Amino acid sequence: MKVVLHRTHGGPDVLQMADVPMPDPGADEVLVRVEACGLNHLDVLQRRGPSLIPGFSLPHVSGMDIAGTIAAVGPAGDGRPGADPASNGRAGKGRTGGASALAEGARVVVNPAVPCGNCADCVAGADGRCATAGVIGANLAGGYAEYVLVPTANVHQVPDEVDLVDAAVVPTIWMTAWHALVEIGKVRLGETVLIHAAGSGVSTALIQLAKAAGARVVTTVGSDAKVEYARGLGADVVVNSTTDDVVAAVREVTGGRGADLVLDHVGPATWNTGVYSLAPRGRLVFFGNTTGNRAEFDLVYAYHFGLQLLGSDPYDRREFAAMLDAYWASTFRTPIDSEFPLADAAAAQERMESRRATGKIVLRP
Repeated sequence: MKVVLHRTHGGPDVLQMADVPMPDPGADEVLVRVEACGLNHLDVLQRRGPSLIPGFSLPHVSGMDIAGTIAAVGPAGDGRPGADPASNGRAGKGRTGGASALAEGARVVVNPAVPCGNCADCVAGADGRCATAGVIGANLAGGYAEYVLVPTANVHQVPDEVDLVDAAVVPTIWMTAWHALVEIGKVRLGETVLIHAAGSGVSTALIQLAKAAGARVVTTVGSDAKVEYARGLGADVVVNSTTDDVVAAVREVTGGRGADLVLDHVGPATWNTGVYSLAPRGRLVFFGNTTGNRAEFDLVYAYHFGLQLLGSDPYDRREFAAMLDAYWASTFRTPIDSEFPLADAAAAQERMESRRATGKIVLRP
């Protein structure tokens, strides 16, 4: 089968098309024929190097967001969810469950998080904290391929009325947004929420989720060309962060008080804007580092106003299923910026790095 992989770190030119043997599903695994794979910033960050996820190895096949059809089903095993990150790309054993009844040809979307199933956190149902978890497309072989091996527990059926391309762009951005906003940020009705970078995939989800929760949304864009895009998602106030003062705009719309909640997946470039936009005892949820790994801020200011700085950790399996159920039943949408054939993965990543995209970028094997 054909895959796109990189054998070294570097620019988009290190991505290469290659032929690799077709994998066979083992116990509690399915082989998924990839119909669409959504790109994420992790694809670019791990291509540039150094790797961010323990267990990463080269050569590597990226791609966390996968939708397709089941091509083959492995035998039933002992039912334990899990993965061995050192298993050379095999996803390992997966828990049998509702997905286990799916047969060849079933239309599915993939949860990329693969916990070990054996540690105390996994047994307690807190598998998001599994220290040896695998991530499809991060330290396990991903969806930049014609086929991918997936634990049975990680496939979820896609409703007949949902196109597989639309399903493929849901997992990472919506699960990241759901966990940060709902589980960690605990958004409440009537709150003012500041969301950075409206044109990004995860902010597309955050804006819609926050509005559905009854919050007032202030969001930022990098150019006037993205203002209408953000408003179309439901944002109440859109601020061009390259020309306008974001903190002043937040203070103005809140009568000087500030935002109750800030969502930051950008990192150092927006960190202090978020801190100074917060109301007393406001919450800043952070979960990304696209502009770097270190941020500096005024400790006295932060503790004087009782600011809460909350890291958004990995999600649990139960949350993924709940998020999907909510998404399928809603009017949420995930705009797609562009589609590229698998052979043009380098061009797709260049599009992502250009920051011109509004919405998700998709590869089609």
